[in-house]
Amino acid sequence: MNRYKPKPANPANKVDQLIEQTHRNRVERERGYRAQALKMYPWICGRCEREFTHSNLRELTVHHRDHNHDNNPPDGSNWELLCLYCHDNEHARFIDAQWGGSSTPASPDQETVTHKPFEALADLLKRKE
Repeated sequence: MNRYKPKPANPANKVDQLIEQTHRNRVERERGYRAQALKMYPWICGRCEREFTHSNLRELTVHHRDHNHDNNPPDGSNWELLCLYCHDNEHARFIDAQWGGSSTPASPDQETVTHKPFEALADLLKRKE
């Protein structure tokens, strides 16, 4: 008697399937909130005010104001439409602020620099004269 035995699961194949499913879910989620945002808001960049038509709509992106791509309220309060350039600029500014590139501390518990390495430089230069 010849019985069918399923092949043992290949761990690499499971990882590939998981990655593929994750990618598919992300694309579907993005398609959903993008379509909602495009119906909800005028096709204008929220920063530079560039207007878009069907021919260049692919250059208009949905930006999450809190930078959390899983926060997609149905009223669209976490979204704004930005052109590719303004969207990239917004994310670059956010990354700079996270790494201390802004003039104000990112959080209240962040330490401020108090050391002034060149404070006594003028006195040192005067002594040598």
